[in-house]
Amino acid sequence: MNPDDVLRRYGDGDRNFDKAILREAEMLHVNLAKATFQQADFRQARLGQSDFSQANLRRADLSEALLWGTNLSQANLSDALLRESDLSGAKLMGCNVSGAYLLKAILSGINGTAANFRGAVLIDADLQSSSDRRTDLGRTNFSQADLSYAQLGGALLFDANLSGARLCHANFTGTLQSGFATTDLTQANLQGADLSYANLKGAILCDANLEGVDLTGTNLTDADLRGARMPDGYEH
Repeated sequence: MNPDDVLRRYGDGDRNFDKAILREAEMLHVNLAKATFQQADFRQARLGQSDFSQANLRRADLSEALLWGTNLSQANLSDALLRESDLSGAKLMGCNVSGAYLLKAILSGINGTAANFRGAVLIDADLQSSSDRRTDLGRTNFSQADLSYAQLGGALLFDANLSGARLCHANFTGTLQSGFATTDLTQANLQGADLSYANLKGAILCDANLEGVDLTGTNLTDADLRGARMPDGYEH
């Protein structure tokens, strides 16, 4: 199946493209909202600035795909493969990314508010704010996710759920063109998370829940911990 076949069928009202092989396909600025691509092969495809909102991409292989600026709002990416994919500036509001594999993926500057990354693997992923856009992860669910060595400098994580997440060696400190980028974890739930050797220098952790968190070797220099519940259960 080639991109022209997909677009023609979509225009005729077809929405089912399960297991389609579209490796290295170029589908820029196209509208495929609400289409189904379960287990489809999009490896190294170019899908930038396209509309996949509410699409079903469960277990699709998007490894090394270019998805910059792509609209994936409320899409289903559960158990998808996104290894080294580029989602910079993408819209993932309310997206289901649970169980997905995003090793070394680029998610800089995304809007992922209220997205579900529960159990996802984001080892060495880039979630830091871009030069012109803050990465918005407010109310995002990262419970039980693996964010080891992830870059989160300048990200907005207000009220995010990071309970039980693995964040060892993660970096929450970064800079933008305008200067130092403060990572905001206000009211975030980090209960039981592994923050060993993470860099939280200057981060905002006001009213955050840090009960049972592993802070071995963690850098909390100049972090704002007002009202935070500390690992021993006492309020800072």
